[in-house]
Amino acid sequence: MKRRDFIKQLGISSLAVASPSVFGAKSSLILPENQHRTLTVRNMHTGDLVKATYWEKGEYLVDGLADLYYVMRDHRANKVTAMDVNLLDNLHHIQQALGPKKEVYLFSAYRTPHTNEELRKHYDGVARRSMHMEGKALDIRIPGVSNKHLNKAALAYNRGGVGYYPNSGFIHLDTGRQRHWVS
Repeated sequence: MKRRDFIKQLGISSLAVASPSVFGAKSSLILPENQHRTLTVRNMHTGDLVKATYWEKGEYLVDGLADLYYVMRDHRANKVTAMDVNLLDNLHHIQQALGPKKEVYLFSAYRTPHTNEELRKHYDGVARRSMHMEGKALDIRIPGVSNKHLNKAALAYNRGGVGYYPNSGFIHLDTGRQRHWVS
């Protein structure tokens, strides 16, 4: 499914229903109202690259969010869901702290329950009730930034869960309760 087809299929009203916190949501980041939030994300499985402004002048932008949701889709099932905007804000904050011009390499974001179960069969450490299935988790790295440093930056921001996977080469971020682990 291409981004344009996704937007047509989803429509603005469906996006509002899928993620009611998007419209009228107050951001968790403290930035001047005239600032904007842009993320540059490369899906390492599909090669898709998006640079999307998803928040500007105090409001979340539907087109920018749609671009990010699409690149963060379950590529195995080709399914898209609305990601938690707090997760996007957390990622934006971390990206800004470490180098705003650097793209984020995305290894996993949304997963359908079927995809999650298949991954559980083949890999250790995949949670049965993974927050990936709710659009509330990402597995990332930032090229040119050591994962150790990325982990420290995520922990310093102190929002949600942070998992450090040094052998797998990524950091897990989620919007669940505050906790951290090394696997």
